[in-house]
Amino acid sequence: MNKLKNRYLSLDVFRGMDVALMIIVNSPGNEVMSYGPLKHAAWNGFTLTDLVFPTFLFVVGNAMSFSMKKYETVGEAVFLKKVFKRFAIIFLLGFLMYWFPFFEDGHLKPIAETRIFGVLQRIALCYLFASLLIHYFKAKSVLIFSAIALVGYHIILMVFGDLTLTGNAVLKLDKWLIGADHMYHGNGGVAFDPEGLLSTLPAIVNVIAGYFTGKFIQKNGQNYETIAKLMMAGCLLVFAGLAWDLLLPINKKLWTSSFVLLTSGIDLFIIAILVYLLDMSKSFKWTYFFEVFGKNTLFIYLLSELFIITLAEIPIKETSAYTWIADNIFIAFAGDYNGSFLFALWIMLTCWSVGYFMDKRGIYVKV
Repeated sequence: MNKLKNRYLSLDVFRGMDVALMIIVNSPGNEVMSYGPLKHAAWNGFTLTDLVFPTFLFVVGNAMSFSMKKYETVGEAVFLKKVFKRFAIIFLLGFLMYWFPFFEDGHLKPIAETRIFGVLQRIALCYLFASLLIHYFKAKSVLIFSAIALVGYHIILMVFGDLTLTGNAVLKLDKWLIGADHMYHGNGGVAFDPEGLLSTLPAIVNVIAGYFTGKFIQKNGQNYETIAKLMMAGCLLVFAGLAWDLLLPINKKLWTSSFVLLTSGIDLFIIAILVYLLDMSKSFKWTYFFEVFGKNTLFIYLLSELFIITLAEIPIKETSAYTWIADNIFIAFAGDYNGSFLFALWIMLTCWSVGYFMDKRGIYVKV
């Protein structure tokens, strides 16, 4: 737990907005009765919810554009120790979160059936590989890697499988590498992990995009020219993503190359708007709510997931506390869709209140 130094408001706000939305989409009172934008696309396609995770990776890269400066003055051993330690902690936290609550029917839940890859695990892997690439290679080489990764991933998907849920190359590699028992089963019971190992390759590019965006803003300053260039780059990436969609559909669960370009382009628009509002117009009155999330991002995300899991594990009248509270308080009061949304807001605001308490006492959990 540490005092924060040299915080960047736009980064905290961007990260905080994303975490707030992430908690809302992860905790509907009733998933079937959630508003369309708060659901992932069933397979091909794109919704607001599909933007949440790639945006988080983009923000990780943006933060790296500041933190990587410190590694230029330390030795290789210190750099590698810091990067691999952070990778290991984040990956382990993700694994333990899926193993939680560790016991089932009085017995230790079998590790053999615990999901290995997931959200935090992908963040850890993308951070690790992006850090190594950026540290050891020049910018041009990293950009060439990004292009090869996206084109190469497209080729791998087409050569080693199809683009269906049960026949794609991502599933095939995960089944061979870790087995079906270690995979996500939320797609109608089908063993398929949307954060599988192979689809982590294009996801690294989202981090790299965030990194170069941060470097560009630092080099060129917060001005209208910077904003214009960010928006033009965003337009080009969105257009390229939509064009690539004609050959390789935009698909979050497969993390297709077209999906990477589309989401990176949208994130460029968002960061450009935040630079204008926060760094140029000095519009600060609305930011604190999101700063709370942005200052303890990892802790609050873990808290939200553990809160949801715990409610789902507590039995109440032949159902779970999660379902009972959603049905008998929020949905009973506001109706199906509004009630489901209000329940998610309650989860989010509960987590925010913990973050608020921590911020007011200067408590910040860093990895």
